[in-house]
Amino acid sequence: MLHIQIVLVEPQIPPNTGNIARMTAALNIPLYLVGKLGFDLSDRNVRRAGLDYWPYADVRLFPDIEEFFSGLAGESLHFFSKYAAKNYTCSLYRRGDYLVFGSEITGLPGWLFEKYADRFVSLPIYRKEVRSLNLSSAAAAGAYEALRQI
Repeated sequence: MLHIQIVLVEPQIPPNTGNIARMTAALNIPLYLVGKLGFDLSDRNVRRAGLDYWPYADVRLFPDIEEFFSGLAGESLHFFSKYAAKNYTCSLYRRGDYLVFGSEITGLPGWLFEKYADRFVSLPIYRKEVRSLNLSSAAAAGAYEALRQI
């Protein structure tokens, strides 16, 4: 069984997705790109960030966000958001879980907060002047914490 799975909902910045694809290739885990992407996967910035590791990345595209989540068990989902009160290290990660990250610009859709409110976690930011972390940094922190627990 897969250790974990990374989900990006409507990513907008090509190098972030490329960096995350490289990490998922290194960890041998799938990367789901869900919803409308803010770029074309052939974009040279995406390719450059993923370097020559793209052949090893298991990238799966799902154009419909609601359809993607409709088939998943809520207890296997971990949504990362700066608005969550629960620290990401306090979540219990299991084999096969999905770590879900939203768009760099708009975050995750509101209906996901409503439906899965208890499944949201955040990474700590100790300075109020820093409003968010880079998507690829957040995905790496979440992935390695989940793997550490597993």
